[in-house]
Amino acid sequence: MFLWLFVANGVLAQATYDVKANYTKAEYMVPMRDGIKLFTQVYTPKDQSQKYPFLLFRTPYSIPPYGPDNYRARLGPSVEFDQEGFIFVFQDVRAQYRSEGGEFIVMKPHKPNKRGPQDTDESSDTYDTIEWLLSHIPNHTGRAGQWGVSYPGWQTAMGMIEAHPALVASSPQASPADMWIGDDFHHNGAFRYMYTFNWLAGVARVRDPRRDTMDVRTRRAFNYGTPDGYKFFMELGPAVNANTRYFKSELPTWNEYMQHGDYDEYWKKQHVPQYLKNIRHHILNVAGWFDAEDFYGPMAIYRGIESLNPVNQSTLVVGPWRHGGWNSGSGDSLGNISFGSKTSLYFQREIQFPFFLYHLKAKGQLNLPEALVFETGLNEWKSYDRWPPRDVTVKNLYFRANGKLSFSPPDEESAEAFDTYVSDPDKPVPFTAETRNTQGFLWMIEDQRFAASRPDVLVYETDELTEEVRIAGPIIASLQVATTGTDADWTVKLIDVYPGNATDNVPNPRGVRMGHFQMLLAGEVFRSKYRNSFEKPEPMVPNKVTKIEFDLRDRYHRFLKGHRIMVQVQSTWFPVIDRNPQKFVDIYHARESDFQKATHRVYRSATSSSHIKLGVMK
Repeated sequence: MFLWLFVANGVLAQATYDVKANYTKAEYMVPMRDGIKLFTQVYTPKDQSQKYPFLLFRTPYSIPPYGPDNYRARLGPSVEFDQEGFIFVFQDVRAQYRSEGGEFIVMKPHKPNKRGPQDTDESSDTYDTIEWLLSHIPNHTGRAGQWGVSYPGWQTAMGMIEAHPALVASSPQASPADMWIGDDFHHNGAFRYMYTFNWLAGVARVRDPRRDTMDVRTRRAFNYGTPDGYKFFMELGPAVNANTRYFKSELPTWNEYMQHGDYDEYWKKQHVPQYLKNIRHHILNVAGWFDAEDFYGPMAIYRGIESLNPVNQSTLVVGPWRHGGWNSGSGDSLGNISFGSKTSLYFQREIQFPFFLYHLKAKGQLNLPEALVFETGLNEWKSYDRWPPRDVTVKNLYFRANGKLSFSPPDEESAEAFDTYVSDPDKPVPFTAETRNTQGFLWMIEDQRFAASRPDVLVYETDELTEEVRIAGPIIASLQVATTGTDADWTVKLIDVYPGNATDNVPNPRGVRMGHFQMLLAGEVFRSKYRNSFEKPEPMVPNKVTKIEFDLRDRYHRFLKGHRIMVQVQSTWFPVIDRNPQKFVDIYHARESDFQKATHRVYRSATSSSHIKLGVMK
């Protein structure tokens, strides 16, 4: 979500159209049903010879420039929108920047059974905003659309719930859906330490009247004092130390997270898919294969709409992008990987703009499939009438002796058929080879050779592929493991290994020689104590063989002939994930003395096989 802070503010946008010459700007305080007023900017086309639909963007990140004479460089998701003409509406959400509303509530839960005007949420605020626009802004068509990426994408998803009748098209893009299971702040109960620290420090501080006003709220970037995030978070220690050392109770959300380590009602009521009922208007749901922040979210929202609305108007688009990358840059590459075409420009011009043009203005033609997805490896767009595609067969890719990986199951019966490593919380495996104090955007596609050489990372690899392997849909890690401790994290990474004399994807953006490059394709973490229940954690029984199974999330990729498939298994991924003490404790209040080394085993016998479940296409 942190990226969109800058994209939404127009910093990444370049002025390619004279907005001020073609639009009139006005600013309003729009009242909600409970009397709170939200600061709203409206840009209306100066050409009044026709009526226009509304295009709404709501954000907690601010909507500069403020002032009726100060104009944004770009109004729509891409310049085509500005040129076409819409009534563009931007709004500071409740309790942020120039809007009223007390303290900002991060991911404010939806209230499905409202009893009066005092019961407000993002759905009601969106409804009330559209209702006000219809009554107070002239020369409109009576139609509205909404879009947003990341947190504004979540605002869009919430606006879809109990939607205003005038809302006919919504595009939630990279929207989180559950901040405990798989989005920004946690993954399967494991705390995303660096990212949560950074995001909350930049967005969710309590307003201080000595520094901040309702007109301008000062965003204070956290000063790490070093570019080395690994060093900073190691010295910080357990997450509970962050408040006492740095935040000083200015981040109530951080302290709430420390009190809600398990998947309790605090998190459950934020789960977006449960509310996606009676979605009748048109939805364009957008995700990026290499989105490190919110990939679980858009996929869960898509599936939620499909399951709760048998007849729906939902389209899923997934491209080879980082978080929000489809609306900034050309999308022809990411890190060292080239995709062979300008995928972001294709999305903007051939998918996003036609979607809103057709549904808001009834112009042009729109023939979007149920799922439009980019096949990495082959580097082509493909269309399907469902996701995952129908012609997918689940196959197991087994861990074998001597670091081998094979679709043939192991035949070894020995109880000694396992691989072992020592996990030391004092020397965790880094998540990137780069020195950085923010998470960044490229580590989800980074060369993994820096990790493969560590003794606390298990590596399994196929022989050189003699034919292509195409995978689509969820990737499931199914492990048989044991540990000397009473808790442990398991991180599993699926990797595409290039040939030693690789010529594909050369030249690449950085001029890197791609021989034996280990391209991270998918990776996920699971905290052992939640293996039976996210609500009620249980300790591991030391040295007992235990099944741990979890989803690495969907991918659509072609492993080319001559490449190899690799799987890496590790128990630390720092500081993107906090350290597990490897002792069954409340990790958010753990002490330094709780952290201990543990020996982990990963079994690969005929009776206790560890493997990856892949959806393989013919």
